[in-house]
Amino acid sequence: MSSVIVSLLYKVTRKLLTVPSVLLRRETVKDAELLVLRHENVVLRRQLAGPVRYEPADRFWFAALSGLLPRRHWLRVFPVTPGTLLAWHRRFIAAKWDYTARRRTGRPP
Repeated sequence: MSSVIVSLLYKVTRKLLTVPSVLLRRETVKDAELLVLRHENVVLRRQLAGPVRYEPADRFWFAALSGLLPRRHWLRVFPVTPGTLLAWHRRFIAAKWDYTARRRTGRPP
């Protein structure tokens, strides 16, 4: 159930962030970079004492913002590697096609 909610939130966030990017591409890229950096600061402040651990909401936010920035800027902007961003994105998309709730075990009726 929670993966369905996260998947839905991810889709809605992507759609909402895509609308301004079509209208104001240059400003959107700049704003998206600022949003990434601000969120990174929030994560780092939350974990001052230990190693950085990204929660599912953090991964969701970075994956959603990655669609607004050109890939050549990812290394400079995001706190993780481009491969990690793509892996997070794949996991969110794969959750849509995960039908574990529909699977039945044992003998069919």
